[in-house]
Amino acid sequence: MGRDSGFIAAYAALSIQEVNFVLVPEMTFDLYGPKGFLQVLRNRLENRHHALIVVAEGTGQYFFDSESLQKDASGNIKNNDIGLFLKDKISEQFKSENFPFTLKYIDPSYIIRSAPANANDSKFCSLLAQNAVHAAMAGKTDFVIGHWNNEFTLLPIPIAVSERKKIDVEGELWWNVLETTGQPVSMKS
Repeated sequence: MGRDSGFIAAYAALSIQEVNFVLVPEMTFDLYGPKGFLQVLRNRLENRHHALIVVAEGTGQYFFDSESLQKDASGNIKNNDIGLFLKDKISEQFKSENFPFTLKYIDPSYIIRSAPANANDSKFCSLLAQNAVHAAMAGKTDFVIGHWNNEFTLLPIPIAVSERKKIDVEGELWWNVLETTGQPVSMKS
């Protein structure tokens, strides 16, 4: 849900168009400094009096002590909670500057995972399942079903897992996010 890439965060921001900042693992940023996130956020609050920030779970792991890394039962590195970290840093910074603010923090992990499927999602999942059964009955193995150019396809699992899909911060999706949010291209000081 955002451990290594920020697709859900990016598409969520594009879908509601109320988001002012999207922070994803593919993008590095500074917290402090004239172009750092906290200053850019303060500028936004001074000018517009509100900001909505969406943060993918794997964002900013470089802010944490690498010696405290833990792994889950599957061997995946457990990410530190960047949402709570940013909440604390925003609060600390704005309190130290006597900058008035109200901060609300919501972790939508379970909300997202428990949302009911809409009709289009249900239909798409049914078609994926039907195509998987047909391929298996035809003797195909070691594949996943995909959808490409309006056709259902069989994709060998080794190819499907050969590399992680990440947001290209020079690509169209990320530029659409930047245009929609109004956030700067870089928050590096």
